[in-house]
Amino acid sequence: MEEFEREPVAPAALKPGRYFAASYAGEHVAGTEFVIGAMFVSWGVGAGDVIYGLLLGNLLAVLSWVLICAPIATDTRLTLYAYLEKIAGPGFIKIYSVINGVLFCVLAGAMITVSASAVRILFGIPPQVEWYPTSLTFVLIALGVGAVVSFAAMRGFSFVARFSEVAAPWMIAMFFVGGAALLPVILAGTPSVPSVGSYGNFLNLAETSIWVDQGTDMGFWHVVAIAWGANLAFHGGLGDMSILRFARRSSYAWYSSIGMFIGHFAAWLAAGIMGAGAAMILQQPLTSLDAGEVAFQALGPIGILAVIVAGWTTSNPTIYRSGLAFQSLHPAWSRERVTLVVGVITTIIACFPFVFTRLLDFLGIMALVMAPIGGLIFAEHFLFRKLGLARYWRTATGATVNLPALLTWVASVGLAALLGYQMDVHVLFLFVPAWLAAMVLYPFLAAAMGAKAVEQAQLATAESAESERQAAELAYVDAHSKTKLVTSNTNRVFFAGAALSILAALAIGANALVSGNLELFQSLIIWPTVTYFVFAILLVRAEAVQARS
Repeated sequence: MEEFEREPVAPAALKPGRYFAASYAGEHVAGTEFVIGAMFVSWGVGAGDVIYGLLLGNLLAVLSWVLICAPIATDTRLTLYAYLEKIAGPGFIKIYSVINGVLFCVLAGAMITVSASAVRILFGIPPQVEWYPTSLTFVLIALGVGAVVSFAAMRGFSFVARFSEVAAPWMIAMFFVGGAALLPVILAGTPSVPSVGSYGNFLNLAETSIWVDQGTDMGFWHVVAIAWGANLAFHGGLGDMSILRFARRSSYAWYSSIGMFIGHFAAWLAAGIMGAGAAMILQQPLTSLDAGEVAFQALGPIGILAVIVAGWTTSNPTIYRSGLAFQSLHPAWSRERVTLVVGVITTIIACFPFVFTRLLDFLGIMALVMAPIGGLIFAEHFLFRKLGLARYWRTATGATVNLPALLTWVASVGLAALLGYQMDVHVLFLFVPAWLAAMVLYPFLAAAMGAKAVEQAQLATAESAESERQAAELAYVDAHSKTKLVTSNTNRVFFAGAALSILAALAIGANALVSGNLELFQSLIIWPTVTYFVFAILLVRAEAVQARS
């Protein structure tokens, strides 16, 4: 499939909304949820701070996708790397792509580690909670998981989206039923709470035995920052231009709310419940358990599959993004081969669980480094004309490196780092001043260093060509917007089978919540899982064949 690494996505290659609903649900109801959700329990953050902090933080994340990333992605139809090269020059993009690609490699490696943490249970390997591997067998498992993930990412955006389309509904159900199955365990260990029949009782249980306020430095605003900044590189840092450039409409960014409120809200809460319950069952501190062990205690053997799939649904698109980053260094390089090399590097990183054990610190640093890029691109795309500056002025000068952009990036990161070191601002908050500083500083530096001297008329031809491209795209989308894929009777059967399997899984989870019979739940949940994947895979394959015919 043509991936349009260097040029705008063709109108015929634009995707309908369901691709993005599945992609966001799959990527954000994933491996990190097991890690971060349980981490709030370990940190001693109170239940109210967790619940209301997640609501606000996830809302800010959705708005960042809707108001910042999606409009730029659908205006330009370019990857972040192609658009940044247009703004900042080929020299700048080489520096950025290396840093960006390495960060994405490390993040994807952490997700492969999460998947491997589940497989290691089958081989009796102890949890990998050190920064280095303590088992050769675990290394071999991580290599195997990484090979599968890398192959999926090599296949391109459509394959990655289809994988998420299959996995996402089931993953969502597994978080819900896993949390429901372990609530009775926690309730049994909390005599002061008679039941969870109301929100008040649930909050009482949560404050007493799950998210217990231990008076630590972590509180409401830290939870907000985590929920908002965990994916800053993708929304405020514009990494998801690589995905949203395929969206027919900018409004498809609202589908990110599926990932945020089902994934980074409900799934984080469910993971916290599973973590607290698993710690009670094993009589061990939660910090000594990994994601695989937590899921296994909640879901039994299906928990192993859940963590494997959860890690894949995040690492697949992350390796895809990293491949695009490195491919932008040399346009003649094949994206597939670059992605393969990236997959090898990522898999080696996955053998060392250091990012898995320090995930939030890494996400904070990643957000800090990537935030200024989003701020300066936002300024050039939306503010330059209002300030009387010519967009894409660097192209008129022919400069290899946009010096104001480079200085802005360095200065913004430096300013935020100074706030961290001198004023003890937590790393989770630093992306905010870094992004805002870049948005404000870049127009001033650009005006002082050449942008003001470039007349808009010098770029009129390029702007006219871009306007014509956008008009042609709009006409194509309008002409095809009413074209619907006719659903065959066979597809309806497959869809009904998949939907009934999910409903059966939810019913089994509800029964576990009422009866408290964890062993029965873990044996029954296997069957709707099997039937779901059979029907879902058949449905996606049938739709793909029908779309090509």
